[in-house]
Amino acid sequence: MQNGAFDPIELPATVWEQEQTRRILKERDIAGLFGLAVKYGASQVRIGTATGLGQPRVNAILRGNGTIKELAVIERIAAGLRLPDHARMLLGLAPLDIASPTGDHDDEHEEQTTELINRLDAAAAVDPTTVMILQTDTNNLRLLDRRLGGPAIADKMHAQMAQIERAHRHAIRPGLRTQLAHLLAETASLAGWQAINTLALNDAWSHYERAKAAALEADDPALLAYVSGEQAYVLMELGRHAEATERLQHIHNQHRTKVPARLRTWLSAAEAEAAAILGDEITCRIALDQATALLPDGDGDPDMPYLSLNHHHMARWRGNCLVRFGDPDTAEDLRSALAGMDGTYNRAESAVRCDLAHALLVAGDPEAAQPHIQRAQQLAIMTGSRRQRRRIDDLSKAINRALGR
Repeated sequence: MQNGAFDPIELPATVWEQEQTRRILKERDIAGLFGLAVKYGASQVRIGTATGLGQPRVNAILRGNGTIKELAVIERIAAGLRLPDHARMLLGLAPLDIASPTGDHDDEHEEQTTELINRLDAAAAVDPTTVMILQTDTNNLRLLDRRLGGPAIADKMHAQMAQIERAHRHAIRPGLRTQLAHLLAETASLAGWQAINTLALNDAWSHYERAKAAALEADDPALLAYVSGEQAYVLMELGRHAEATERLQHIHNQHRTKVPARLRTWLSAAEAEAAAILGDEITCRIALDQATALLPDGDGDPDMPYLSLNHHHMARWRGNCLVRFGDPDTAEDLRSALAGMDGTYNRAESAVRCDLAHALLVAGDPEAAQPHIQRAQQLAIMTGSRRQRRRIDDLSKAINRALGR
């Protein structure tokens, strides 16, 4: 039995030669793979520890209530279950023994060659029009995310990521590959932000690592700065605020002369937010003033569809930061931000109403704060934002205490 949390998982070598196992691997049937491990004595706890998924998620997958799409997670699963190289390759992963990737498995080698040829041929069918369609799909998913939240469009996001990754991985023409890399970076960044909002922080970090690699390949300094800056929010959610601040300042200094003014505004505002969480009011105000001075007119730039930032958004950001210091003008900033919202930013509206409720509570008006926190909670539930709900729950308790409830 392999029930100890750190016992090695060892499946008999003959298991990997069975036709059923080969089918499981080819179909990336993770539930079937976990089922094999359980059959040969591994506990769910052990599988969770070995793969980094945790027992509850392993249990959900075994019951058919969870899927695994991310390549980095599949890699961890293969390592945790100690798949031999020919099994890794059936799963679509690179072998660990580069010198002898397939051993004596000639059939597998032929299958791999055929599969690669088929994938290269399929990728060759991708043209600029296809990339434009995929870009439109990502933009639409971004709009749906603002309205409905990540959980409501999770299946669509997984499918979109998989399609772009397949096309990019096997694209040969340099210009087209660069376009796909750019799109992959945008889409992975969106997936990362969705993961942050559901507090799936390990998944978020992996998405941003994928996004950064793609942005580097696309040779787009603005996109690289943006996805690197968003990754700092993972550190903030982990409570590593000083590291997040240092990272944001480094990104801004590194890309200061290479990125548009609107993105520099975003980076400065993100620095201000990290400084506010640290309680550094001076640094926070300097960064906010810099962001306000840099902000150009309009809502966004055509070449940066991933970044929407205008004066109403800046008022929201300013209120979010300064409410932590009891600034008396915070409530007006947040009311201005709320008035400027067009009803399509439901998750953002939840955050603004939460901040406004906080500002009103600090100002000694818990009764005025209550309807805002109630609406914030409704929107957070609707969009599936565990990140917002955690903050709203704490603030709701404070408001109820102030109301004597």
